[in-house]
Amino acid sequence: VPPKFDPNEIKVAHLRCTGGEVLHLPWSPRSAPWVSLQKKAGDDIAKATGDWKGLRITVKLTIHNRQIEVVPSASAPIIKALKELPRDRKKQKNIKHSGNIILDETGNVVRQTRHRSLARELSGTIKEILGTARSVGCNADGRHPHSIIDDINSGVAECPAS
Repeated sequence: VPPKFDPNEIKVAHLRCTGGEVLHLPWSPRSAPWVSLQKKAGDDIAKATGDWKGLRITVKLTIHNRQIEVVPSASAPIIKALKELPRDRKKQKNIKHSGNIILDETGNVVRQTRHRSLARELSGTIKEILGTARSVGCNADGRHPHSIIDDINSGVAECPAS
């Protein structure tokens, strides 16, 4: 019978968790190196996601060498750029993010998510981030994000080439 765990095989798990909180998971047999260190893994995840306190964030676990990497989606940096106070997710439900984000901060979010974007050009990635800001419920420079997308499409607003 072949062994259940091949020590040479690199396994990656993507987990969605709340930043700054200890994560308790029922571990599967394929994550054999982590099973004995569940408490340590939960503490490591809480420490790695401390900057994203109260936000839902994606964490990438490399099981082979026990590395934890935070991989934020597009909405988490936008909500973080709004500089809202961390909320208690057990007490406050269905929160509305009605703040205002500056386009320079949107540029920082674009630089973070550019490598994962499916857009060919940078203007497409900017439009993706503005669409996410619209979904979150915030404005961009005091305007509705879709009006800025319309300006980019019509050529009124300039976007950098790369």
